[in-house]
Amino acid sequence: MRDILFVKTSSLGDVVHHMPAVTDAARHYPGRKLSWIIEEDFAPLARLHPAVGDVIPVAARRWRSAPFALSTWKEIKAFRAALRARADEVVVDTQGLIRSALIVRGTRGQKHGYDRHSIREPLASSFYDVTHMVSRDLHAVARNRTLTGLALGYQPDAAIDYGLRRVQPAGAAPYAILQHGTSRATKEWREVDWIGLGQWLAKRGLDVVLPWGSQAERVRSERLAGAIKGSRILPRQPLDVTAQTFAGASLVVGVDTGLLHLAAAYRVPLLAIFIATDPGLTGPVGSGPITVLDARVQYPSFMRAIEAAEALLD
Repeated sequence: MRDILFVKTSSLGDVVHHMPAVTDAARHYPGRKLSWIIEEDFAPLARLHPAVGDVIPVAARRWRSAPFALSTWKEIKAFRAALRARADEVVVDTQGLIRSALIVRGTRGQKHGYDRHSIREPLASSFYDVTHMVSRDLHAVARNRTLTGLALGYQPDAAIDYGLRRVQPAGAAPYAILQHGTSRATKEWREVDWIGLGQWLAKRGLDVVLPWGSQAERVRSERLAGAIKGSRILPRQPLDVTAQTFAGASLVVGVDTGLLHLAAAYRVPLLAIFIATDPGLTGPVGSGPITVLDARVQYPSFMRAIEAAEALLD
């Protein structure tokens, strides 16, 4: 088998969930060039995986915001020409959407994807040369690994390896990250609980770090910082730099959001707080210490979170 091309364009959590499949492929086909088509905003994350030889950014999100601009059509034409010039033998689309399948259609290799019963948008399966049945009840990481194994002819083992290596900064004071931002208000944890947990962490001797991504999250970080003595707000920075910040933490506490999965990927002690979504399908998985508090079973007050965090830190 010659070169292998993956298509997993977004979003952040989906990108991290795909990394174990890349690690599996590299182990089963050492020496083969592995390439990855990914949204330009997430390309820095793909470059962190040591087995990825070529990262091919696609600007589909930006193109959709200016569909009639001449620059958009020039970029699309150049992107399609670059795909036709490649010589990949196998193309695996683990995204499973019409937009990713349209990208796959422009490649030259044998095209693999989910069959129409295993995919969110069944029409996408018509663009593949070979389709595979993969249960939709599996966790996202397992779905990516299973599809990739079926496409490349191997059975993934039980161990999950994201391919990322944790390097803690020398001489840095221990710190905990409170990842309070998420995509929907229904997935947010109460500020009083963040404050209670943060104050306990600070008293335990950990610096408390507060990331943010949107203006609303920045304002919330400021409120939390005002109530948690000695905490600091993380500045906006590129995704690969943010990933290294997560890798160096002594503890990460977060709600259901893409950045949460970086902690799992780096095997950082992780406390995940799921308020309204099912952690069985998209929750953090990995070989590091992970505790999940599921509000559908019992609401995770900050006292419950403190007990879980203490066990992880010990």
